[in-house]
Amino acid sequence: MKDLIVFGAGGHAKVVIDIVEKQGSYRIIGILDDDERLWQKLVFGYQVLGGRDHRVSSDCEIIVALGSNQARLEVAREYRSRGVPLASAVHPSVQLGRGAVLGSGTVMMALSAVNSDSLIGDDVIINTAATVDHDCTVGDGVHIAPGAHLCGGVVVEKGALIGAGSTVLPNMKIGQYAVVGGGACVASHVPAKATVVGVPARPFDK
Repeated sequence: MKDLIVFGAGGHAKVVIDIVEKQGSYRIIGILDDDERLWQKLVFGYQVLGGRDHRVSSDCEIIVALGSNQARLEVAREYRSRGVPLASAVHPSVQLGRGAVLGSGTVMMALSAVNSDSLIGDDVIINTAATVDHDCTVGDGVHIAPGAHLCGGVVVEKGALIGAGSTVLPNMKIGQYAVVGGGACVASHVPAKATVVGVPARPFDK
C-alpha cells in the first residue's frame, strides 16, 4: 500500500479522504494546506502537517483536494514540477465504460459514471452522481459538479465548471474556464471564460 498526502483540508478534502479510505489502495499519512490556521489540526483523524513547503518524500504520492479549478491546477503543477506523483481517487460505486481513460490527480465521486471512449484529463473532479457519456473529452482541471450530465461527444476544455444539475447536450463545446450555471441546459457552444445560465443556457448578464 502506497503512502499518500492529501493537499487541502476543507469540505472537498473530506470527501476525497472518504473515497481514498474506501478504495483501500493508499495509506494516508497526513494533510497539507497553505492556511496556517489549520496546521496541527485534525481532519477525520489525519493531522494537517503544514503547507506547500512541507517536504514530501520520494516514495509518497499526493492528491490535490481543492475545489477551485485554478488553485487545484496550480498546486498540482507545482508538485509535478518537483517530481511528486499525483494520485487519483475513484469511489467504489463509480461506473467506467470500455475505453474510458482517466488522467492523474482526478477524483470520481460516489455514483458518478464515465462511459465508453471518453477521455478525462488530469486533476478533474467528477462529482457525486455526475455523468459523462460516450466519446466526450474533458480537459485538465475541469469540475463537473454534483448531478451534472454531459451527453455524448461533448468537449469541455481546461478549467471549465459544469454547474450542479446542469445538462450539456450532444456534441457541444465548453471553452476554457467557462462556467455553466447550476440547472442550465446547454444547447449551443460556450466560448472560453463565458458564463451561461438558464434553459436553454444563455450568457449571464452581470
